[in-house]
Amino acid sequence: MQQNQPRIIFLDYLRVAACFMVILVHACEPYYLGGNGTYIANATDALWVTLIDSALRCAVPLFVLTSSYLLFPLRIPTGDFFRRRAVRVVIPLAVWAVLYAVVPMWGSGGEIDAAANLKQLVLNFPNPAGHLWYGYMIIGVYIAMPLFTPWVERVSRRGEEIFLAAWAFTTLAPFLRQAAIAIFGRAELWGEANWNEFGTLYYISGFIGYVVLGHYIRTYIDWSWRKTLAVAVPMFLAGYAVTAVWFWMQIPTQFPVNESIDLAVLMEQSWRFCSTGVAMTAIALFLIFKKISFTGCGYALVRHTSKISYGIYLMHIFILVATHSIISSWGVPTPVAIFSIAISTFVICALLSSIIARLPGGKYIVG
Repeated sequence: MQQNQPRIIFLDYLRVAACFMVILVHACEPYYLGGNGTYIANATDALWVTLIDSALRCAVPLFVLTSSYLLFPLRIPTGDFFRRRAVRVVIPLAVWAVLYAVVPMWGSGGEIDAAANLKQLVLNFPNPAGHLWYGYMIIGVYIAMPLFTPWVERVSRRGEEIFLAAWAFTTLAPFLRQAAIAIFGRAELWGEANWNEFGTLYYISGFIGYVVLGHYIRTYIDWSWRKTLAVAVPMFLAGYAVTAVWFWMQIPTQFPVNESIDLAVLMEQSWRFCSTGVAMTAIALFLIFKKISFTGCGYALVRHTSKISYGIYLMHIFILVATHSIISSWGVPTPVAIFSIAISTFVICALLSSIIARLPGGKYIVG
């Protein structure tokens, strides 16, 4: 949090919710990923993954909106901002990247190639820790914030709305690319080619849209509960329909499904973090959470969990792999297994992160 800024209550609730949503997303993955890349055992698994996961893909955009609402535009010197982000984000990310590279996961059923994983760290996150992509992305967002700060401080409301409208159009890109493949046999759009990835949409697309959106909501939107629900509920339902229907329509009708990872990539087009349906559900949930101001019973726990949420996120794959190994052997129904894995993982990670945060130098491990 920036200096002299009062705590924003709803962001604590939002961080905790988004953190659990991410874990729930990853608890769904074993039920459609595996085998040759894409593996769905039966129609029941396909249905539950579609219903649960499609509602949760906005978790990462919610994190970005939270960072924007809290930090953007910058109110402290850029050097101080980067130093604080280094302690809060970069150093813990580096610590956990090394841990995932060298420590085998209990329940994963395989050896770990520590040397190869450490070598990969030079350019990217290690293979066992795909969720660490978020850390790399948010660092890029932080780097961009000082560049966009002068613009957002000077631009009019109308100018900001024009940018957001253009960005909203870019959220159609995953679907436009599929249309381009179907019609022309290639996915490039408006100036893109196999030798040039910097097309027309490049500079106004991606997570920077959520950064500007977070500022816009903070500056211009202060609705009543009635208006918030009147806008947010239909928006969430429409966005959820987009994410879920596309995913479901790509699933083959014969089970078990055991195909290459290319099928999962196609299925997940509507789950892309900067795609239309996900953006709609993220905006809707953010607007609803923005109305929360309750600080009574239970808020102290929420606030504490919010403070350690980055640590929970960083470590959760270690715990989730183990809990999945145990709970999946119980033979319980798919939704029970998914929620049991997610809840147990979240609670264990919260306890561990809380303990680590109290240790000397704990902030360098859990942020």
